[in-house]
Amino acid sequence: MERLRIALANLRPGSTADEALSLARQAIVDAGHRNVDVICFPECYVPGYRSAGRALPPPDADFLAAAWSDVAAAAGRAKVAVVLGTERLVDGTPRLAALVVNRDGSVAGFQDKVQLDPSEDDMYSPGAERQLFRVGELTFGVAICHEGWRYPETVRWAARRGAQLVFHPHFHEPEPDGYRPTRFADPLNTFHEKAMLCRAAENTIWFASVNCAFDGSPTTSAIVQPDGTTLAWQPYGQEGLLIADIDPAAATGLLASRCRTA
Repeated sequence: MERLRIALANLRPGSTADEALSLARQAIVDAGHRNVDVICFPECYVPGYRSAGRALPPPDADFLAAAWSDVAAAAGRAKVAVVLGTERLVDGTPRLAALVVNRDGSVAGFQDKVQLDPSEDDMYSPGAERQLFRVGELTFGVAICHEGWRYPETVRWAARRGAQLVFHPHFHEPEPDGYRPTRFADPLNTFHEKAMLCRAAENTIWFASVNCAFDGSPTTSAIVQPDGTTLAWQPYGQEGLLIADIDPAAATGLLASRCRTA
């Protein structure tokens, strides 16, 4: 199996939904110029993540449909598959989701966030199903933020069904007086980056986690190998694409396949 080039879009959040879309389009163009096969964006990058401290306009189905079409067209021109953190309206209520676009610009589908953080219950509704996607010979799944941190079964679900890689779009902004790490998986930091290592090693698959570029970010973007060691990570707060070549065949899924409880 040939090696495959992935990119994590470690970008600043857009100040508006339109700016976020513009930044996403440019990142796709840049990824195409650098021969990337698939690029993943942070959680709800377009139009932006809703929280008690972030005022955003109400969900806009027309904007979202136009944005998805714009991203799909950019993907087709660049010949880059895209995993776009977004939201979508289902029965009138927003869900956190990832839009997956193929390299030819066709839409492969959505992965909704099934396991919400308790703080999201008043703003989003949970999804109910999980699925896998393909780019060439790579099979991958998507576990969104809280799912990948605290619910290992969301990653194991994909690994047991043949995923060689799980993308983990997340949104983790700084807290007042929070710890400001300078090295990946710092023992003095929270558990979050250590969980990235665990999700890869406990399933023998690749794990690729992407956050926004915040000043003082508590977590950064990283690509973890199937043995749980770090292949690459983005300097904290530094905007740009984290790009690495991976060997999908190195992901055997052995430990996931031996689990008797999932």
